[in-house]
Amino acid sequence: MASSKSVVIAALIANGAIAIMKFIGYLLTGSPAMLSETYHSVSDTGNQVFLLVGIRYSGKEASRSHPFGYGKAQFFYSFLVSVLLFGIAGWESAKHGYEAIVHPHEPTVTDPTILGYTFPAVWVNYSVLIGAIIFEAYALWKANKALKMQIEKHGWSGYREAFRKTSDVTTLTAFTEDAIAMAGAGIALFGVYLTRTTGNQIYDAVSALLIGLLLMFFAVALAWENKRLLLGESLPEDEESGLRKAIRSGEGVVSVNDFRTVYFGPGRLVVTADVSFEGDLDTEAIDDAISAIEAELKALDDSVKTVYIEPETRTDDASAA
Repeated sequence: MASSKSVVIAALIANGAIAIMKFIGYLLTGSPAMLSETYHSVSDTGNQVFLLVGIRYSGKEASRSHPFGYGKAQFFYSFLVSVLLFGIAGWESAKHGYEAIVHPHEPTVTDPTILGYTFPAVWVNYSVLIGAIIFEAYALWKANKALKMQIEKHGWSGYREAFRKTSDVTTLTAFTEDAIAMAGAGIALFGVYLTRTTGNQIYDAVSALLIGLLLMFFAVALAWENKRLLLGESLPEDEESGLRKAIRSGEGVVSVNDFRTVYFGPGRLVVTADVSFEGDLDTEAIDDAISAIEAELKALDDSVKTVYIEPETRTDDASAA
């Protein structure tokens, strides 16, 4: 939780600084494209605010109406961010680029004068975009550090497996958004450079379209990942088998008849199992065995927060048969 919060705060600071830089660039040059980029960065900053709200809301104590807590709030707000990333940043950037390709025109940009010296407006664009890359690199470094910790902890093969299996969607969302923003700033810088060099506005327009399509693609991917957790995904099968084996090796356990896991928040796993015990065990012995199993499961995986064991005995099984 603490690492997720620090990642989001880093992204919030970076995106806020970038939005200010782009707005200053717009004031100096009057560039419509720079104003559009300002809206984009303001949208990204708002996304980080949503993620922080999700982190704060998910920390509420469990109640009668929410007996397993509010951990899924992070899944909801991360899903909301993916929708906004698609609908605002992605769609608007793609639409702006498409219209610029279909209806090309020379932008009305004023070369700014500072301290009596007039210099090309494109220098402002270069400075802002390079500054954006630097700030996004810092935010991406923070998010990457947190994601790598999860990869090492779970023994995942890399980012692709982490993307499919992690329950910390807040860190995943921040990482994805920072990576796309950094790549987008690089594409925009290259497009502005080519347009400046060739005098052809098509490069600037195409770069805007590519950035929009990139944003929309990853927004859909993020929405899909959040959907699996909102619907109540279980622990991956390979990790689930380790918990099942721990129950099976418990004292007096004959068999594990039913075993289920489900995420109720990032790193908040609920485990339920129907377990057959030896018929000669009394109630106290079964209670002790269940307590030992619960402790073992939580020691094996610190994401296990709640365990429900339904005890059965051989006598019960025979009666049921």
